[in-house]
Amino acid sequence: MIRNRRSVREFLDGEISKEEIDKILEAGRWAPSGLNNQPWRFSVLRDKKIREELAKLTHYGDIIRDANVCIAVFLDKSSSYDRTKDIQAIGACIQNMLLEAHSLGLGACWLGEILKNKNLVNRILNIPDDKELMAVIAVGYPSKRERKSTRKSLGELLL
Repeated sequence: MIRNRRSVREFLDGEISKEEIDKILEAGRWAPSGLNNQPWRFSVLRDKKIREELAKLTHYGDIIRDANVCIAVFLDKSSSYDRTKDIQAIGACIQNMLLEAHSLGLGACWLGEILKNKNLVNRILNIPDDKELMAVIAVGYPSKRERKSTRKSLGELLL
């Protein structure tokens, strides 16, 4: 799954079930975190009007508009004990969610450029300031097109 998963930015119509979203959230919930503090919090965004407002806050708004659902992932600063470790844990959480979406036959894209407007996102979603936006994950039924990716050789990555 790790080698086959790709970021999906174009989606087909279709409603994603609550059960599928719950499976994606459960996968995120089981990511490792320092002291098992589980610093992630989620907001599931199904409402098209809300997603349209969020889409205006990023260069990649079309991905948010076209997704069947989005999941905003936050760092709960009130449960944080080490910011760097907690952000790393949230990265693991998001990766778990992307892999679970892929395993369900769904496509997903991790969006980070919207972070430049994270305070506005909190306002639109009525999320308190002690929750800091880490990413928005767009989820949907992937359009049928080939997605390729390349990686540097292992030798290029070793120090």
